[in-house]
Amino acid sequence: MVVFWFLLIALVVVVAAVALFVAGGGSGAALPEAAADRTVWPLPADRPMARADVDTLRLPVSLRGYRMAETDEALDRLGAELAERDARIAELEAALAGAQAAAMGGGAQAVGRTGGGAGDDEGETKA
Repeated sequence: MVVFWFLLIALVVVVAAVALFVAGGGSGAALPEAAADRTVWPLPADRPMARADVDTLRLPVSLRGYRMAETDEALDRLGAELAERDARIAELEAALAGAQAAAMGGGAQAVGRTGGGAGDDEGETKA
């Protein structure tokens, strides 16, 4: 029974000490402001993003998930760069298709002229 009373008194003393510490503010010094959680690896401003930039990108986290403003900024930039690349790819594919069509058209005309002349030569030799 003595152990029970000793543990009970010890518990009350510990709880009272913690309550006084919390209520008194501890050492009296204010806590420093928390550092803002920002993107650790900012996106390059002087060049288009590369695969390594996307792989190393870590979006900052807030209480309810990711910070919306910075996440939206990163996604908007990725979307804009992908749209630019898609437009450039479409432009290059159109230029390639035009070049192939011109090459095929010029090649067909040359084959037609050569084929017609060859047929005439064969017709002459048979006669």
